[in-house]
Amino acid sequence: MRAFLTHLLLSILVAGSLLTGCSTNPVTGKNEFSLVSKSQEIAIGKQQYAPMRQAQGGDYTVDAELTRYVSEIGQKLAAVSDRKLPYEFKVLNSSVPNAWALPGGKIVINRGLLTELDSEAELAAVLGHEITHAAARHGARSMSRGMLLQGAMLGAVIASQGKDYAQLAQLGAGIGAQLITQKYGRDAERESDFYGMKYMSRAGYDPEGAIELQKTFVKLSEGRQSDWLSGMFASHPPSRERVQNNIKTAATLPKGGKLERARYRSKIAHLIQSRPAYDNYDKARKALADNDLGTAAQLAKKAQQQEPREGHFYALLGDIALKRDRSQTAKRYYDQAIQRNHNFFYYYLQRGLAEKRLGQTPQSKQDLEKSVTLLPTADAYNTLGNIALQQGQRQQAKTYYAKAAADKKGTAGKSAFNALVELDLPDNPSKYVHVRAGKGKNGQLIVEVNNRAPRTVGGLVLALQVTDTKGRRKLLKRKLEGTLNANTRETISLGTFPAQYTGVQAQIVKARIINSGRVRR
Repeated sequence: MRAFLTHLLLSILVAGSLLTGCSTNPVTGKNEFSLVSKSQEIAIGKQQYAPMRQAQGGDYTVDAELTRYVSEIGQKLAAVSDRKLPYEFKVLNSSVPNAWALPGGKIVINRGLLTELDSEAELAAVLGHEITHAAARHGARSMSRGMLLQGAMLGAVIASQGKDYAQLAQLGAGIGAQLITQKYGRDAERESDFYGMKYMSRAGYDPEGAIELQKTFVKLSEGRQSDWLSGMFASHPPSRERVQNNIKTAATLPKGGKLERARYRSKIAHLIQSRPAYDNYDKARKALADNDLGTAAQLAKKAQQQEPREGHFYALLGDIALKRDRSQTAKRYYDQAIQRNHNFFYYYLQRGLAEKRLGQTPQSKQDLEKSVTLLPTADAYNTLGNIALQQGQRQQAKTYYAKAAADKKGTAGKSAFNALVELDLPDNPSKYVHVRAGKGKNGQLIVEVNNRAPRTVGGLVLALQVTDTKGRRKLLKRKLEGTLNANTRETISLGTFPAQYTGVQAQIVKARIINSGRVRR
């Protein structure tokens, strides 16, 4: 995935250097600066859609009819929008009230937002707003301004979205995470409100639904409900101004249209009925995070009894069992979670970790590999590296550890980097121990040795390539006595720099991991 993103970034930059950067907004008709083509938009959305959903709880699968219903409303709106894209609409299994759109028309609404809406017209207002973000190229415009082209796009930051799984998702989302957590500018929000209302009116809905929606958002925002503040309000800030703008827009649109309160309530009836189960689940996860295993287990079992079709509840019981070192019990719960939803990374990841504890290495490897096809995580790659190392597959272990080490903040990523250094430093010492050489005062040959590895190194051998006044090169090797601590540097004098040499290049060609110490001079 990272290779793809890097290639995509380069493609965008190359395109920017070849094109004028001007394009016509397909919704507003205005000329705008853009370096991202339609095909690139679609590629970004397609590449990021699945991992972003995985990172925020996965698709809601208990009530498949609900997703079909949301998609039906979304496609009805997309059909009357000003831009044809391969639109998709999914319901995420997250209590965080949120909705977002990726470039190319990939749109999501969380079950936590659906339970707050009161009519199909309000649902149409949400989806119409997100359709406009995609159709009007708001995400692509942000990319063109450079918001995502500064290296951050390859570091996955999910912010507060999908709190349950965000800490595991550091490798699985790049551009998408930046796109859905950014705050759009006021102009983009106005455009999305305005054209979203036009689309819902064209599709036969009463624009009053958009007014009521914004009024609800303002009320909830003023109440400062934390889940709302971490969800939709983070990227779509509500305001009384937006309410007034929607009232003005509604006055310009045809009167009447559908609200469809009764139909909407019937479609989300099961979601409303099962809401207490998800409330108990959310409380249980918090209790687990607080290490209150008794309360967590009690609440998780209650949630599972209230909604036995939800895989998350069984996975949570598995997490509690794993915390209690009951790996076999945990595995059984993860089995049940996968039976209910076989397409969510977390269940395979956790079952793989439980199997590893049980010594079931082949099964563990299979489950961990399955998990990374759904969402790459440092936890999975680090454990796969450990398995490969145990099986004597050093090169394969290096590959896995290198992937895990891309997560520089998490525990698994740091552990993997340590393991990678242990394996790789003897083979490639110059990757971890850097050297600069030059002529110092009084004609001394000075080298600065910088150990960027997280381990103490010793047995350092320095290769010096010197050039004389006639341009001839000569290779010299010097052994550096002593050791150098992790993440430290030393400046060493190697004696007088011979007058016949005019230049020098230096590189560490040999090193080994040891316990402690410093370079002795």
